[in-house]
Amino acid sequence: MKEEILFFFDKMPDAVPLYEALEKRILSEIENVSIRVQKTQITFTNPKVFACVSNLRVRRKSEMPEVYIVVTFGLGYHKESPRIAAATEAHPNRWTHHVAVSSLEEIDEELMDWIKEAAEFSASKGRRKNG
Repeated sequence: MKEEILFFFDKMPDAVPLYEALEKRILSEIENVSIRVQKTQITFTNPKVFACVSNLRVRRKSEMPEVYIVVTFGLGYHKESPRIAAATEAHPNRWTHHVAVSSLEEIDEELMDWIKEAAEFSASKGRRKNG
């Protein structure tokens, strides 16, 4: 694991296994992914941003698990699910969705389907501008 990722999780080191499991699935299931560690998030690109991991609090503090990561992904529509803690329309037809993940079991097919859809949506945005 890169030192910068360990530093990112300095305040919540128990969340590292959650991040590692998610990163492993993203890299094995989506092609041409780059990862950029920033101060407030870890960004997945293809080459446009399609998903991020952060420690954003997307619910009241009392409703957040003790250990978690927040997975954020963008779609062209508002995805409805009880798992999605928050969704906002950042730009017309560009919805940002936040999912709090607190167990390895939550890095499942449903979450990965959303992330894959976000990667396709992100890649299609680049193609439309160039094509």
